[in-house]
Amino acid sequence: METDVPDQENRYDLSTRRKSFLGFTKDDLLKGLFGGNAFVSILVLSLITLFLFKEGAGFFGQYRDSLRLYRLSGLEYVETMRQEQDALSALNRYLNSIRTLQSEKLVDSGMDFMQVKAALRTDEDFYYAFEDLAMPLRDFVLEANDIVGTARDSYVEMLDLKAHRQNLLDAGRDAEAEALKITEVDLALFFNLVKSRESEFLEINRTLEAAIPQLLAEPPVYDDLELNAKMERFQELAAMFLEEVPDFESKVTGWDREQPIGMGNALTSFIFGRDWVTNSSIQDWYGIVPLFTGSLLVALIAMGFAVPLGVGAAIYVNQAASRMEQNIIKPYIEFISAIPSVVIGFFGIAVFGTLVREISNWEALSWISFFPLSERLNGFTAGGLLALMAIPTIFTLAEDALNNVPLSYKEASMAMGSTRLQTIVRIIVPTALSGIISAVLLGFGRVVGETMVVLLCAGNRIEIPRFTEGLGVVFEPVHTMTGIIAQELGEVVHGSIHYRALFVVGLVLFIISLLINYVAQKIVIKFQISRG
Repeated sequence: METDVPDQENRYDLSTRRKSFLGFTKDDLLKGLFGGNAFVSILVLSLITLFLFKEGAGFFGQYRDSLRLYRLSGLEYVETMRQEQDALSALNRYLNSIRTLQSEKLVDSGMDFMQVKAALRTDEDFYYAFEDLAMPLRDFVLEANDIVGTARDSYVEMLDLKAHRQNLLDAGRDAEAEALKITEVDLALFFNLVKSRESEFLEINRTLEAAIPQLLAEPPVYDDLELNAKMERFQELAAMFLEEVPDFESKVTGWDREQPIGMGNALTSFIFGRDWVTNSSIQDWYGIVPLFTGSLLVALIAMGFAVPLGVGAAIYVNQAASRMEQNIIKPYIEFISAIPSVVIGFFGIAVFGTLVREISNWEALSWISFFPLSERLNGFTAGGLLALMAIPTIFTLAEDALNNVPLSYKEASMAMGSTRLQTIVRIIVPTALSGIISAVLLGFGRVVGETMVVLLCAGNRIEIPRFTEGLGVVFEPVHTMTGIIAQELGEVVHGSIHYRALFVVGLVLFIISLLINYVAQKIVIKFQISRG
C-alpha cells in the first residue's frame, strides 16, 4: 500500500503537466495574454508621451531666444510705431470705401463711365489730401523696419556661420574654419540709429494732429443720406484716432530694449497668443489660441448634430424599432465608420459645401443676416461631416449601454402601468446614462482628433472665430490643431522652432484627451454613486 501512494502522486503530477505548456497552466497563459496586452498599451502610451515631450521640449527655449532677438534688434520697437500706422491705414481704407460706395450709386443711377469720373472729381482733393497725410508715417516705419530687419538677419547669419565654424573645428578641419570670414554685427548700433530718429516720428504726429482737424473742417457733402452718414462716421473715427495718438507715442518713448524676456514670456505667448504666423520676414508667432478656438468651434458644431442623432437613433433602435427596422438601420449607420475620412472630405468639398452655399442664396433665407455665404469651406461644413463620422461611434456604444440595462427594470416599470415612453425616459435612459456619457465623450474624442476632413473642409483660415457675431460664427473658415500639424509638419526643417511648435500643439491635443477621459471617469463615478 505504501508504494501505491507515490504512484498516484506521480500520475497526478503527470496529468497536471500535460495540461500545461512549457510549465504554464491555461490560467497562466490567459493572464499573460491579457496582461501582455495591457503592458503593450502602457508601453506604447509611454513612448508616445516621451516622443512628444522629446521633440517639443526645446520649443520654449527657442521661442524665448526668438522673442529676445525680436526685442534686441529693435523690431518690437518699430512694431509699436506700426500700430499707429495700421490704425491710420484702416482709417484711410474706410474713407476709400465711401468713395467706392459713391461710385456704385452713381453707376446704379444710370451714369456712364465718363460721367461717374467727372462726378468723383469734384471732391477728389479731400481724399487725396488725407491719403497724402498717411504717407510720411508709412515711409518712416518702412525705413525703420528695413534697418532693424536687415540687422536682425545679418546677426542670425553671423550666428549660423559661427556655429558652422565650430563644427569644422570639432571635425578637425581647421583650415576651412580659418577661411570663413565672419563679420560681427552690433544690434545696438543699428537700433540706436533708429532710436535717434524718434523725434521725426513725434514730428509726424504733430503734423497729423494739426492737419486732420483742418481737413475735416470742410468734408464733402452728398445728396445721398447713406454717404453723409458714412462721412460723419469717418469724422468720428478720425477724432478717435487723434485721441489715441498720445498713447501710441507713450508706447514708443517708454519702450525698454533691456527689459528681459524669460521662459515665462515664451510660455504665455504660446498659450495666450492670438497669432500663428510662420515664414514671416518680420517675426514668426506661435500662438495656439486661433487653432484651439477653431478646433473647439468645429467640435461643438459636430457634437450638436451627432449627440441627438446618435443617441436618439440608439434609443429608437434598441427600444422601439421592429426587427426589420433594426436590420436596416444598424448596418447602415455602422457602415459609415468604414468610409475613409478622405472620401468624406472630398464629398464635403464637391457636394456638401457647395450645397450649403447654394441654399444660403435662396431668397426665402435672405432675412438671415449672414446669408448668403461667401465661403463654401467653413466650420459648419467641417462640423457637419465630422458629425457624420461621430454618429456610428456614439450609436454603437450608446446601444450597448442600453442593452446592458436589465430586462427586469423594463418589465417592472411596465407592470406598474408606465407607458413605453415613460419607461424609456425615466428608467432605461437614466440607468444607461453612464454608458451614454462614455459614448458621447468617445465621439467627441473622435471629432477632436480627426484630421483629413477639417484639413479639406474647414477653410484653413488662421483667425480666432468671432463668437460675438452669434450663429454666423459657425459659417466662418477656421483652422484646427490637427489640421495645422498635417498641413505644415511635412514642410518644416527638422529641429527648427516651427518643427518643435507643431509637436507642442500635438502635446496640447494629448493633454486635452487625457483631461476629457479624466472628466468622463469623474462623471461616471459620481453618477454611479448617486444611483447607488
